[in-house]
Amino acid sequence: MKKLAVFCLAIILSTGASFGWGFKKDTPETEGRGYVGTLPDISKSFNTNEPKDTKPLFEESKDFNSASEIKPVPRDNPAFVNIILKDNKTSPYLNDINELLPQLENLLICIEDKESVQLFNAKAFFFTKTVEYLRNKYENTPESNYISFKKLMELSTHTQSVATLRAEAEKYRPYLAYTGAGYLYNDNVIDQQLDYLKTEIEDTIVVLKEAH
Repeated sequence: MKKLAVFCLAIILSTGASFGWGFKKDTPETEGRGYVGTLPDISKSFNTNEPKDTKPLFEESKDFNSASEIKPVPRDNPAFVNIILKDNKTSPYLNDINELLPQLENLLICIEDKESVQLFNAKAFFFTKTVEYLRNKYENTPESNYISFKKLMELSTHTQSVATLRAEAEKYRPYLAYTGAGYLYNDNVIDQQLDYLKTEIEDTIVVLKEAH
């Protein structure tokens, strides 16, 4: 029994200093530094929060300013016309006098170019009839107090007078002398009246444009 105990003690003493197959004894270099072995790489098992490169949702257009790349304006779409472009809010009166501007400009050119009596009277007749329509339409309305309205009425009367004078001169001049009643149909008198009318037309055009 004593021999068995001595034998076991000898085995323990011979193996206590070399556990190389299981654990490594701390040395002065590693003592107090924790585990210094190699750990397995487990990062592949987890998803990281690092940003990744993503593809843009819209492709860049190199020819953005090109007419072929821009979608046409939907002018046939009532929603676009009513909301984006808006309906024409100009009053009927302004629309009416706006239509008179081309007539006045044509009448002015007719005087400046010294066109025939027939052509002048035709343009004058068309203008006075248009003003007569406005007179009937806006008489006894607030628009009849506008400066532009009163100016048109005065110009229409003056235009009609000059047109009548020129028509009578063409008709009666061969039979009347340049004295007495025939003096009214003198070329100098008619030219003077045309100059007055020209100035009045120019003033009226300015008034109508300012009304807008």
